[in-house]
Amino acid sequence: MRNPLNSWEKSDSVFRYGNCNNDCPDCKGCTVLKGMCFKLGKNDLDLARCLIAAGSDHRKFLRQIFVSVDITAPLYWWKEFDTYKVATVANSCSTMHKIHSRDLTLNDFSYEYLLSSNGKNGGPLDTLERVISDINYWRERYVKTKNKLYWWQIIQLLPSSYNQRRTVTLNYETLRNIYGSRRNHKLDEWSIGFMEWIDSLPYADDLIK
Repeated sequence: MRNPLNSWEKSDSVFRYGNCNNDCPDCKGCTVLKGMCFKLGKNDLDLARCLIAAGSDHRKFLRQIFVSVDITAPLYWWKEFDTYKVATVANSCSTMHKIHSRDLTLNDFSYEYLLSSNGKNGGPLDTLERVISDINYWRERYVKTKNKLYWWQIIQLLPSSYNQRRTVTLNYETLRNIYGSRRNHKLDEWSIGFMEWIDSLPYADDLIK
């Protein structure tokens, strides 16, 4: 962020490897991350705030603060996350290749808000359990016969509440956009889960929120 004005000599941040217990005189109160410690100095923090306030053209440095994270979330959440195509890369566990590798269980799905029994016909949770049972039936037949028709029964029956893991790479600028548009979203996966993770990132209050 100091490149445009060649003001590197004004940088007062501290970054070092080695064990840090937050007591070293140069970086007391730093962020400690697995053998590294970092403290954003006052001069650098003031410049960062100024550039952020000036707009996206001036805060380009945020696009170079990279973040990689493993996220496990239901397919209905990933459908919304996939709207963020700029400066994001996601490498997912393969549903196409691995969905039949084992029987599915209820814990493979997000179901915390599904109602249980709702009279003689059961409730939404009972419906999900029946679908899981059907999927496992067709999985067994596919494994035994390798008949692709049975594989299609698995893929087209799979509910959107199925949890998929992806490794995602993005940056602080993208996280600012996500925070601004999703922090009050009706899905808890956004308004609680993802926002709590953003809160845990170094200097999130100053650089992202």
